[in-house]
Amino acid sequence: MADTVLHRISDLRLRGVTCTAVEVPLRYVLGTSAATVKAAPLLLVEVHTEQGITGRSYVFCYRRSGAKPIAAIVEDAAEVVRGERVAPVAFAGRLQRRFALIGVTGIVRMALSAFDMALWDAMAIAAGVPLATLLGVAPRPVRAYNSCGLGLMSPQAAADEAEALLEGGMQAVKLRLGYATLEEDLAVTRAVRSRLPDTVQLMVDYNQALSRFEALERGRALQSEGVSWLEEPIRHDDLPGNADIARSLTLPLQLGENFDGPKDLLRAIQAEACDLVMPDVARIGGVTGWMQAAGVAEAHGIPVSSHLMPEVSAHLLAATSTCHWLEYVDWTDAIAAEPVKIVDGHWPISDRPGTGLAWDAEKVARYRMD
Repeated sequence: MADTVLHRISDLRLRGVTCTAVEVPLRYVLGTSAATVKAAPLLLVEVHTEQGITGRSYVFCYRRSGAKPIAAIVEDAAEVVRGERVAPVAFAGRLQRRFALIGVTGIVRMALSAFDMALWDAMAIAAGVPLATLLGVAPRPVRAYNSCGLGLMSPQAAADEAEALLEGGMQAVKLRLGYATLEEDLAVTRAVRSRLPDTVQLMVDYNQALSRFEALERGRALQSEGVSWLEEPIRHDDLPGNADIARSLTLPLQLGENFDGPKDLLRAIQAEACDLVMPDVARIGGVTGWMQAAGVAEAHGIPVSSHLMPEVSAHLLAATSTCHWLEYVDWTDAIAAEPVKIVDGHWPISDRPGTGLAWDAEKVARYRMD
């Protein structure tokens, strides 16, 4: 049986890729200090093999204009290794060297990550096991916090929305802050905290809105407000500034969604710039980059959470020894063949082969971007 599985995986050869850009509506408007998001532009990637197995992935493009260049790089990357046996780790090294002169960051990193994720999905499907199993662990429910909505709004509206986000037995929610004054931040935080049960955790995210001085002032004020972590209060790449904040506060500092590959995670940890990390699978290097980053975090005893793309991230967190929280968003519900529902505050990883990603063709056509 094991020989048969290994044969199915080793026999996979890449035939090509298909990229489809969609823009899906959000059930909850996401207003941050940087922008107000009402719809999410996503790039859907399908890897096709000579054996008829299709691997799937997707990335959040942040802006509509991001989809086309990301797709072009995915297609270029696939052409480099077309016809070869599927080998994501080996491909990752080759493709980073191939794109080095452009720079493996930003949309290039996202494209290579999307390609990597789809390749791993195809391998898991070929093996007939969930991705988590292929990575060496049994599928298990992963603890999730609700990151839908809770953008900048009035205290009453935020409290109402926070209560609604407890669906599925959620035991944590995330609140966006970054109002003009500390007093406004505190008013919203207190309104939300007072509406939530004591057992429900509350994370806060500033989306890099503050100066170092403001971050210290507001962080100190939030320490006594029942908050579980302080996320990206200042520029994510200001490692000395973040290290100062992490040293000065008892409130844990969370960074990571903007890490460009495992090396950035290592730099942040070495600089003591955060207490917690939350890589984005589309920026850390896909499945391959995540597992490398997770090893670094484990070696330093740092809890690891995820950023967006819960369908893939759940499998990766299940295989991460310092697993902390899965960030849950429902953005793909609009196009999924079978939207995943949170059960008792956990993302349930099914026994379905691969990551479980499957799209409804009619829904994809409805939201397709030209």
